[in-house]
Amino acid sequence: MTDDPSILRALFDAALAAALPDGKFDDCLPPRPKGRTIVLGAGKASARMAAAFEEAWARAGGTCEGLVVTRYGHAVPTRSVEIVEAAHPVPDEAGLNAARRILALAQEAGPDDLVVCLVSGGASALLSLPAEGITFADKQALNRALLRSGAPIGEMNLVRKSLSAIKGGRLAAAIAPARLVTYLISDVPGDDPSSIGSGPTIPERVDPEEVLSILVRHGIDVPSHVAQTIRSNRVEEPGDAGEVHMLATPKMALDAAARKARELGLTPLILGDAIEGEAREVGRAMAGIARSARHYGESVKGPCVLLSGGETTVTVRGTGRGGRNAEFLLALALALRGEDGLSAIACDTDGIDGSEDNAGAWFDQAMFAAAREKGLDLPSYLAANDAYSAFAQLDRLVVTGPTFTNVNDFRAILVRTTG
Repeated sequence: MTDDPSILRALFDAALAAALPDGKFDDCLPPRPKGRTIVLGAGKASARMAAAFEEAWARAGGTCEGLVVTRYGHAVPTRSVEIVEAAHPVPDEAGLNAARRILALAQEAGPDDLVVCLVSGGASALLSLPAEGITFADKQALNRALLRSGAPIGEMNLVRKSLSAIKGGRLAAAIAPARLVTYLISDVPGDDPSSIGSGPTIPERVDPEEVLSILVRHGIDVPSHVAQTIRSNRVEEPGDAGEVHMLATPKMALDAAARKARELGLTPLILGDAIEGEAREVGRAMAGIARSARHYGESVKGPCVLLSGGETTVTVRGTGRGGRNAEFLLALALALRGEDGLSAIACDTDGIDGSEDNAGAWFDQAMFAAAREKGLDLPSYLAANDAYSAFAQLDRLVVTGPTFTNVNDFRAILVRTTG
């Protein structure tokens, strides 16, 4: 394996494999209860988590039942836990109905029962049950506005909690007095359990005025009845979150990619697993780091690979047809134009970058000659937030289909030569 595309894809595949839940439950299973074991969950990885939990629980002699909601196309076969699919990132009726059923199952649990909650990125949109005083259409409209605003994921989740009857620990309150164990796959910078899927089982106080200020800061109109719901839907006395186990994180994925890099004779440097900011600005900043590594051997000597994770954002001003990873990569590529020995990949680990069919994209310097031949003005694609179309025409999209995990963005910059 010597060509850049193969190396970059091998690094991404190693990261994905490390982020799967398979085989990770055995060392953290709870004792079997006197009563039922009820499995509830939501997120892009939740179906795969349910299948992995069932396998581990069966090996321990247990049986279970329950309901998990995942994104369309992300279901996997399970033994006894029902899997339903719903829309992401904008909620739909299927997600609303699943949230109602999950809340009802939680409320049925008794003191002798065990409730296992499986939560991964995407749960916030998939587990959408409006708080009293607002409609489902209100939540959909606000979610669309948030997605286009460029707000960081942490701020978006604070808003979502304030409008939910199930997030921000409200599901945990419904589960009591049953025993609660939560398993998480993190897709948020810092791996804060209360932020993953908006923390349905992680009780948290949220200041409603802070939430309203977020919406104002991003220019999002808030109808008076929505503002009233945000102020009234407060968690006054956060309850008990029970046991919480982290199955996979962005750092685990980056560490696996680093191990793969060493196998391939490359020196890895992890720049961080929680990098945020405007995608194009992060791309330009990382171009400077890559250029220094190539010319001066600063921070790390080549041949090397610069690895990073986190979640950038895109403030949509153009067509918006292209996710944050494609936008990052196009900005990076344009900043490195004319620099030999540099190539890169940027992908969302859930297999979907934005709203298109790709996980992300990759580039090398040969891309610019191909763009000239096709008459593509690459800066205009970046200006229109349409990196997807540029990479599609240059045959540099990375298409994986559903990956059944989600530990946020994966970025790798391959530096072949140094000064």
